[in-house]
Amino acid sequence: MDCIACSKKICRVGESCSVETFDGDELKNEYHLDENQKIIQAAAALVDDGRAGSLSRIQEIIEFIQRVEYKKVGLAYCYGMEETAKNLKNILRENNIRSSYVSCAVGGLKQDEVNDKSCIHNVSCNPLGQAAQLNSEGVDFVLIMGICLGHDIILQRNLKPDYTTVIVKDRVYNHNPLRELSPKQFIKPIEISQN
Repeated sequence: MDCIACSKKICRVGESCSVETFDGDELKNEYHLDENQKIIQAAAALVDDGRAGSLSRIQEIIEFIQRVEYKKVGLAYCYGMEETAKNLKNILRENNIRSSYVSCAVGGLKQDEVNDKSCIHNVSCNPLGQAAQLNSEGVDFVLIMGICLGHDIILQRNLKPDYTTVIVKDRVYNHNPLRELSPKQFIKPIEISQN
């Protein structure tokens, strides 16, 4: 499937192009499950009736938390973003949102303890520890802030509650990966080291 190359875009007016491989009727039934309806309705409230683009991502997250009625929110963050995490903690507190905050360095594991090919004895990111800690604390929604690529995958695979990303780490473009996708930007091929 290549929706980008499609010239008709009939899905945008509520018609199927018949290229999809899923059963639309089956999905409609799944959307009407209570667990999905609560999220669908909260998401719609953020963008319907001209609201799309009127709230920042943080404002959307706060309102979403309130609409879905999450009881406790977790923040899994990169320790390199601790100042930003503190700012988010203050915003959550101001909005009476009960929260738990878990750094990627939780547990103090060393790189050579988690990576079979590493001989570096410095502290390692511990996405399994972050997930285990947040799961054990009974959070029902997790915000992910600046977790390294790969570590974020392990974290997300192991989280039991719902989650969303607040910040994607991009050290080159100040955590704004969209900048790389600008049509004016020349994207150089990436060479992968065989080390």
